[in-house]
Amino acid sequence: MAKKYWLVKSEPNAYSIDDLVKDKRTHWDGVRNYQARNFMRDDMKKGDLVLFYHSNAEPTAVVGVCEVVKEGYPDFTAFDPEAKHFDPKSKEDNPTWMMVDIKLIKKFKRPVTLKEIKEHSKLQNMRLVQRGNRLSVMPIEKKEFDLILKLSEK
Repeated sequence: MAKKYWLVKSEPNAYSIDDLVKDKRTHWDGVRNYQARNFMRDDMKKGDLVLFYHSNAEPTAVVGVCEVVKEGYPDFTAFDPEAKHFDPKSKEDNPTWMMVDIKLIKKFKRPVTLKEIKEHSKLQNMRLVQRGNRLSVMPIEKKEFDLILKLSEK
């Protein structure tokens, strides 16, 4: 099966690349969008590569690379009434929400900003820059992934 490429978004005040540097590995929980959930449940596979993106930040930017190390499984935060992402409709025997585990590969020395991505001619079709695309988990093309890695090294 061919490796796939992804972008995941997190607000740095909720969970930042520096948190992942410290933790080395984390579960990507709290996703409450059905399409993003389906990507994690059905499509994200062990070994897939992930760009880590800081949203609602100054600047908004891709800040690192991760790898999927555990495929989709029930998001246990949905079952915990004390958890920020509790969902009383999600049941342990029939979970609504899923998560994956990712591990850090590297934090970029130089973040690749949203402005830079929007202005790059070869990234104009990237889902991240499409109108109305606010998903926190989205597939990206290998060529987009590779170009963003290259831009991070400038």
